[in-house]
Amino acid sequence: MAGVDLRLTRVELPPAAERLRGEVRDFIAEERITGRLEPPREIGLGFDREMSRRIGARGWIGLTWPKTYGGHERSALERYVVTEELLAAAVPVGAHWFADRQSGPVLLRFGTEDQRRKYLPNIVRGDCVFCIGMSEPNSGSDLASLQSRAEKIHGGWRINGHKLWTTNAHRADYMVTLLRTSRDEASRHAGLTQFIIDLRRPGVTVKPVISMAGAHDFNEVFFEDVEVGEDAVIGHVGAGWRQVSAELAYERSGPERWLSAFRLLAPALEALGADASSASRERLGRLLAHLLTLREMSASIAGMLQAGADPGVQAAIVKDLGTRFEQDLVRVVRDVLLDEELIDGGLRPALAGMLTSAQLWSPAFTIRGGTSEILRGVIARGLGLR
Repeated sequence: MAGVDLRLTRVELPPAAERLRGEVRDFIAEERITGRLEPPREIGLGFDREMSRRIGARGWIGLTWPKTYGGHERSALERYVVTEELLAAAVPVGAHWFADRQSGPVLLRFGTEDQRRKYLPNIVRGDCVFCIGMSEPNSGSDLASLQSRAEKIHGGWRINGHKLWTTNAHRADYMVTLLRTSRDEASRHAGLTQFIIDLRRPGVTVKPVISMAGAHDFNEVFFEDVEVGEDAVIGHVGAGWRQVSAELAYERSGPERWLSAFRLLAPALEALGADASSASRERLGRLLAHLLTLREMSASIAGMLQAGADPGVQAAIVKDLGTRFEQDLVRVVRDVLLDEELIDGGLRPALAGMLTSAQLWSPAFTIRGGTSEILRGVIARGLGLR
């Protein structure tokens, strides 16, 4: 089997994108001065509905979407710049993150006109929080084995099942979820359908999953005879696998896959100062080289999206390399600070806290959005090796 062309072309950001970068930096500086945006103290996406509304008021949510639905019809490269700046500055974007990155594009591509008009303008304003319901207790990376189901009833569907690792479900208004609507013994990928579920409906129960970092971001969500109308179906019944595959490309290709732990690097370099050993500088220099390479690759994928391409395999490559880089970053920074004898009492409290947070979160980097094994399977198929 012939593989796809995996070459990435270097992208030059247009002047409009660089002007937008300046606007975002000015916004961040203003938020810092007013005290509405505190310096980062831990790893992860913060959640702040009011911040998302302020970002929406600036026109930075739904940047590429049609103006018909409240969007701004700007380029994917401009969206890339906004994403990069907000993440690098640790702006708490969690309230609109999944809707802007995944749920909105899925509705634009597969949803009905009524769904687009109902949800997209609210997302653009930062007024509508979505979460994603894919994984299940016995169907993590093997998503096609999921058991949660939707059964046809008069006027709609009855939903029963159990979703896991649903980030921000306890804060969200809606979930876009994948459910089994029929069984096909010949193909596990057949008979899956995407739904929008209002999390306030009777029969929906959200229970916290506390991470080892002590944070409540993840949840279990239980559906017990939850009834929804026909208007809850996204796209075509039975076409959910194809739709989710497209959605995962959005999830895997962005700079969040190599910027989660980035906020640890700058204060670590500041703490080390000019007196760091040559060995420490060499190790940190290698990290920075990898960072710049990943940035070029991620921007290239934004350029492919801008051109209307479907860079699913390329996104899997960037996600695999990016999340491994993030784990390397945490390990290298920790070891360098230890070698330079800064760990025991020599670190500023903010940096010490961030390092602890990063070490606790780092195992998740290569799991979320698809484990490394799953990603390498996607890449192998793209190369024609499977």
